[in-house]
Amino acid sequence: MNQKSTIYDIAKKLNISAATVSRALNNNPKISEKTRKLVNDTANEMNYTQNRLALALKSGKSNNVGVLVPRIDRNFFSSVIRGIEECLYPEGYQVIICQTHDDKNLEMQNIEALLNAQVDGILMSINGTTEKDDAINKILQKKVPLIFFDRKKNIDGVSSVTINDFDGGYQATQHLIDQGCKKIAHLAGDLSVEIYKDRCNGYKQALLDNGIKFNENYLIETISKVEQGEDSTKKLLNLKNPPDSIFSSSDFVALGAIQEIKKHSLHIPNDISIVGFSNEPFTKFMELSITTVDQSPVEMGKIAASVFLEQVNNSSNIEIHKKIVLPPKLLVRKSSLKN
Repeated sequence: MNQKSTIYDIAKKLNISAATVSRALNNNPKISEKTRKLVNDTANEMNYTQNRLALALKSGKSNNVGVLVPRIDRNFFSSVIRGIEECLYPEGYQVIICQTHDDKNLEMQNIEALLNAQVDGILMSINGTTEKDDAINKILQKKVPLIFFDRKKNIDGVSSVTINDFDGGYQATQHLIDQGCKKIAHLAGDLSVEIYKDRCNGYKQALLDNGIKFNENYLIETISKVEQGEDSTKKLLNLKNPPDSIFSSSDFVALGAIQEIKKHSLHIPNDISIVGFSNEPFTKFMELSITTVDQSPVEMGKIAASVFLEQVNNSSNIEIHKKIVLPPKLLVRKSSLKN
């Protein structure tokens, strides 16, 4: 088995001290450009790889940032990650991505792994059940910069970047009302999660402001899956007084709703109108394009990363904490726009 080259091997080959090799590899200004180049060229020839963890332990900085998301197979979260990377890569940071799958235990394991890797910060969208518990406390106790995005907990001293989910729910519902809808159902997410609760409250407030009585039969909690949209819509259509429109807190649930409505030979949007949430790519390119609420995910990611950079580059004694709320944008398309 071939052993890995060390700085001592490089030093022996060049007949210089190991300390000089170490300084050259770490771009110490005391080392001349000629020596630095010689050491780096020799290190490459000998396939030398620096121990980043050892460097992190020594310097207190790993140039790694952890990003936790519920799942990466959603355009929203992958776009947030893109925004984070576009902001952090030019600053010399690498991004370590972890998925929690809305599992509290997996979230804890990921956080422990990131802390053990000596990450310089953690940017996360919490799972549906996270409280200010051991997982979050571990990050705070280690004094590792923590920034929430999208799904957050309101914790003093912790920055967050979100959209105004209440306003998004309000805009979606108001749009349906403006199209003449009066029996508006809402396929909500898990209402114990703040973003879904806010979207639901926006829906209810729009009904109230327009003199439309809230019908509890029109409110169903779902999981963000197409099948859930189908099952929930079937229940709505089987009601004695079915709705004339649906506002869904998820584009995937909205897609399921559309598939179920078509099975009942109903016309969209004339018989029943649909509005989703998140602006997943398929909503735009379907033959029946779906009206939805855009969450500006790339911008959200860039801002979250910028807040992190402000914190780690802050040389003053004043701590930087920000609560940034972005405006949602309603994108009107065929699924709700009546002739």
